[in-house]
Amino acid sequence: MTSVQLRIDGAPAPEAAAHSARACRASRHSRTQHLITADEHSLVDLEMLLATLPICATGRVFIEVPDASWISPVAAPARMVVAWLDRSARTGAPGTGRACAPGAALTRAVTAWADEMLCADDDETRIDLLGGFLGTADIADHLVEHLGVAPERIRTPERYGLALGR
Repeated sequence: MTSVQLRIDGAPAPEAAAHSARACRASRHSRTQHLITADEHSLVDLEMLLATLPICATGRVFIEVPDASWISPVAAPARMVVAWLDRSARTGAPGTGRACAPGAALTRAVTAWADEMLCADDDETRIDLLGGFLGTADIADHLVEHLGVAPERIRTPERYGLALGR
């Protein structure tokens, strides 16, 4: 069984490679970590992306939704951790008493995770940001400006025009 990774736009991923269950079980098989974000508007894109990952994929998926009624099972590889971020259970900026704005929970969670997990100079985490524009732009800015992630390593929806990796 062989599969090829595809990007959201249907083009082959730059590092597309053949995978099989046997290859993924090998102890020396390289496993690229993934960071994937989504919101309630990009769940279909998220499902398509997750379906293209090899069974041995590792990493983190953050999904921001308006409330708990949106939370449902997601078909992700077994080594991927899926975190649902319910906006209705979160607040806005500290001290304001405001409700959590779209993109805010995603930005806070992903930047905190990235600050802790993307600390090695040779890190090659694959980054796909599918959430709303504001959260995606804030996360991309943080990754590039504060953590030194090369912009071409970050994939975002083309419609956002963020001039990052495609």
